[in-house]
Amino acid sequence: MGHPPLKPAEARSNMGKYATMLKILDQIRQEAIPAGFTSRYVAGTTDAEQQNQERARAFIHLYLKVRFGLLGFREREHFITDGTYDGGIDGYFTHAESRNIYFIQSKFRTTEANFANKKLTLEELLAMDIARILEGHREDESGNQYNGKILQMQREVSSIEDIARYKYKVILLANVDAPPNKLSRVVGGLPCEVFDHEKCYQQLVFPVISGTYFADPDLRIHLDLSNKNAGSKISYTVDTRFGECDITALFVPTVEIAKTFNKYKNSILKYNPRSYLELEGAKVNEAIRQTVLERGKNEFALYNNGITMLSDETNLNERIGQRNKAQLNVRNPQIINGGQTAYTLSRIYDEQAPESKEAVFEGKEVLLKVITLNSTSQTKDAQKLRLIEAISEATNLQTAVITADRYSNETVNLQLQQLVFDRYGLLFERKRGEFDDGLHNGYIETQQIIERNLFFRLLLAANGDLKRAIQKRLFARLSKSGWQLPTEEQMDRFYFAFRCLNALRPKRFEAERNKEIYARLYVLTSWYMPKSFRDVGSVTDELLKNFQTGWETFVKQHESDKRFLRPSVDPITRQPTTWFDRAHWVRSGGFPETAERYFSERAGKKAAGISAELSGPEAVGKVPDGPA
Repeated sequence: MGHPPLKPAEARSNMGKYATMLKILDQIRQEAIPAGFTSRYVAGTTDAEQQNQERARAFIHLYLKVRFGLLGFREREHFITDGTYDGGIDGYFTHAESRNIYFIQSKFRTTEANFANKKLTLEELLAMDIARILEGHREDESGNQYNGKILQMQREVSSIEDIARYKYKVILLANVDAPPNKLSRVVGGLPCEVFDHEKCYQQLVFPVISGTYFADPDLRIHLDLSNKNAGSKISYTVDTRFGECDITALFVPTVEIAKTFNKYKNSILKYNPRSYLELEGAKVNEAIRQTVLERGKNEFALYNNGITMLSDETNLNERIGQRNKAQLNVRNPQIINGGQTAYTLSRIYDEQAPESKEAVFEGKEVLLKVITLNSTSQTKDAQKLRLIEAISEATNLQTAVITADRYSNETVNLQLQQLVFDRYGLLFERKRGEFDDGLHNGYIETQQIIERNLFFRLLLAANGDLKRAIQKRLFARLSKSGWQLPTEEQMDRFYFAFRCLNALRPKRFEAERNKEIYARLYVLTSWYMPKSFRDVGSVTDELLKNFQTGWETFVKQHESDKRFLRPSVDPITRQPTTWFDRAHWVRSGGFPETAERYFSERAGKKAAGISAELSGPEAVGKVPDGPA
């Protein structure tokens, strides 16, 4: 991209990420109440040590939920072994499909600093009695019997018929300062995978708040054939310019779609240009809800446009040993149209009491069209994406896909999203609605999400390009023309501007209409951004109050600039007069220099510094010029 990658900011504030993780862990603890494990996870005490122990166990739950898609609390609790005489093993999981058995050791840290910096010692690793337990010993070397959960694990491993085909792997949820080969020797030669603090944030926390935490390559959907007169499907092969495709159309029970999306969430919207639209799709969502909940018959199949799914391989078996039943197997499923339908059905499913989950969907079906890309066509990823875009544009009729949505899956946007989260703990919303699941579950706050157009407005304004910062449809313009990842300095200027915006932001802030605020952010960033990123919290109310007063004085001193005076007529006296075009003045190419000179003189110090490449009227912070 022309710039070295940004370094993980050891000294940077990650409070946003750590605080978000604690919210997720506390939500997992709440799941223990209906599951009957209150005493272990929600004891109700104000004792900090007890709360930390509860979060430590929930941390293992988080790993099992994200990595293996174990959604039920009881299902996950089965694999938690943490306790006295646990042989150094805090949890385990047997993955039959891959024939792997995972042994987990976790070291949850109770402060942000310790979570980022404190290391797991080799002595703690040596406490893992994996080899001894797998050899069948029921007691540790001191003669203490292992706890019941460890003995349970031992029994389960010994009962696997083809255990010789299984492999063992150690998972360390901790920071470890040792090379892989040394770690392997310490745990008896087994391979180790380390989830340090950065990997926990990237692969456990972020997937949960974005609803992308689990994607099983094989999806199984059960079908009802009782009302099908001539088989359950229509199949057709189509030869396209992107390769050969097989199309399968069939009606499937809405409950199957609801359960599928409740588990996979945004993981099966990877190629969809947007995620679930909680607010913008409110009318569509409500119509779907009413049809399911208030209509007793199968009118849903009549009213709904259906779901279009992409697949690498599709198999349907109508002879599964059950009367009027069939099973559809889809490999690597991705919904490219109908995501609103699928997600709304999953929300309905999630809201029902356990005993009525199936009943509300009974007899209701939805049309599913599965497009299978023929592997023999050697369709490349780029061609596949073009095919997906063409299908999405042609089939999406319920909630409009805007131009900007189509750029959301580009590699540079994925890289930017990860960069913003890793460095600042903020959420760059490249796809509309992608963090609605995190908001819905209370994992994150709205203030943590940066709408894609606002991000670029702040980036450009903070780096001196006020003219571009206020353009309409900025994300789509830049995406169309192409852009590079910003440098570390430019990103830090963005973040300071973001912090200032949160302090200055009026109650009814509209990113496109409140244009003057970007000029204020430019000046604030240029003059008050601290040299050290760790001091970014220096944006105080007192500083901003003084700046606001100074800003109004600055504006008044330039209201006589003839270049920006516009003719007018006094509405009372009907005499000719003039008015100062403040907005045009702020957007003018000479404004940055004017502001820099004015505030330099008032501050009595040299400018914090805007590099030559960013100080000109057309500077864009390394973002190339786009269409007008």
